[in-house]
Amino acid sequence: MASRTKDKLIDVARQLFAHKGVENTTMNDIASASDKGRRTIYTYFKSKTEIFNAVVNREAQSIIERIADIPSMPISPEEKLMNFIFSRFEAVKEVVGRNGSLKASFFLDVRRVDRIRRVNKHKEIGLLKEILNEGVQQGAFRIKHVDKTAEILLMAMQGLDLHYIRDSFADLGINKLKLREYLKDFLLNGIQCHNNEKDEL
Repeated sequence: MASRTKDKLIDVARQLFAHKGVENTTMNDIASASDKGRRTIYTYFKSKTEIFNAVVNREAQSIIERIADIPSMPISPEEKLMNFIFSRFEAVKEVVGRNGSLKASFFLDVRRVDRIRRVNKHKEIGLLKEILNEGVQQGAFRIKHVDKTAEILLMAMQGLDLHYIRDSFADLGINKLKLREYLKDFLLNGIQCHNNEKDEL
């Protein structure tokens, strides 16, 4: 019962934050919309900030749930990497899209975005490292420093989040299939010519 009450408060708060914005939502608003008294709310959360953090944690977890099984999929490391990248893009876009204030934060509030990203950082890097290590072991990837490569890859993805959410690539005439093709070529083949390619030039 206690868990259901807490879950309901988080869900109601998320909807209010999305509709009214975090700053414009009060504890009274949450109490009224959830049919709970302020006393009940304060049993679970000491402040609006705590409720907001709970909402962020839940939304962040929904992103992890979308990508958690990718390292164990029966596909090549190369496809796992690309699935991870685009499943993550889609998950982030969905989370931001259903949370109006969160969407505004992506465009205006860097600190709030960083807070959201930090929640998932270590889990995402851990999943990436699984994929990269498998690729190295199978001879698919040539990576000297897997740990740092995973961190850099995640930072690169975060840098593209806003463009993916805004669909900025469409302005360049690049649809999602082409974007996947271009990123795959860049990540797996790089920009440096190999010896056999130099001979063809």
